[in-house]
Amino acid sequence: MTRNLGQMDRIARLVVGALLIALAALGTIGIWGYLGVILVGTAFMNFCPIYRVLGLKTCQDC
Repeated sequence: MTRNLGQMDRIARLVVGALLIALAALGTIGIWGYLGVILVGTAFMNFCPIYRVLGLKTCQDC
């Protein structure tokens, strides 16, 4: 897997994903909030499969 996420994209995915997971765990939003795991996972892997299919890259040096 080649890198295709920039630093700001990774931070945004991590924050939004963690927020979704926390809200789902607290029962504020429904079970769909656990989809935040996907965002957190892609942030840590520095790779988004959907970006690859669409030919997008948000990183400057890759």
